[in-house]
Amino acid sequence: MSLDNDQSPNSSNEEIADKIPKHVAIIMDGNGRWAQLQGKGRVFGHKAGVESVRAVVTSARKLNVEALTLFAFSSENWQRPAKEVSVLMDLFMYVLTKEVKRLHKHNIRFQVIGDTQRFSEKLQKNIEKSETLTANNTGMVLSIAANYGGRWDIATAAKKLAEQVKSDELCLDDITEDTLNEHTCLATLPALDLLIRTGGDCRISNFLLWQAAYAELYFTDTLWPDFTEEAFLKALSVFDQRERRFGKTGDQIKSV
Repeated sequence: MSLDNDQSPNSSNEEIADKIPKHVAIIMDGNGRWAQLQGKGRVFGHKAGVESVRAVVTSARKLNVEALTLFAFSSENWQRPAKEVSVLMDLFMYVLTKEVKRLHKHNIRFQVIGDTQRFSEKLQKNIEKSETLTANNTGMVLSIAANYGGRWDIATAAKKLAEQVKSDELCLDDITEDTLNEHTCLATLPALDLLIRTGGDCRISNFLLWQAAYAELYFTDTLWPDFTEEAFLKALSVFDQRERRFGKTGDQIKSV
């Protein structure tokens, strides 16, 4: 699916229209296993997964999701085989040089979250170029988590607060959940509503630990290259059926 396809999302999922999440995050898992089922190498699955990214970005944009965050490469993924890491970096370069132009055409703001200092200088420059190109766009925000870890995000925010205390810019008693949140990677975006993981595993793998505190979690056995627009809409339909209480009772929520 291309971002240039302006057809409306599947009308058979009209039930999701009443409660569209403002912020959706996805752990895109299962590329390697999908490729192995096809009798191919793992890298084949990563390339196939790009089509699912296009499908989800297109659907989310048309449904007016305000923010979409995709887990592309964790800080732990450096431990994978060198060839696989190299292919992932090449795919990242492809997205930055080709796909970002399409995102810009559709008024999508693009950003990368994570410790990008470990990437090559060329890749870092392309990230900066892509973010600058889309910086003034006012549509959906697409965040790609690359060399990202939830613990790293929290630790980095804590370090920034410590530096402010050390320089007398902030008092120790002024540190709250809100002030820490201000220094996390996605601080300017709506709170995370829905976290999806494909591939069958029921864990969040150090992704958005802080942000996921009250997110609804949706796990599916579908491998990422098979995660179509229809599969995405099914996840949103399940979200629509959830009762979000945020610590209150069900009766309190219903009385509002």
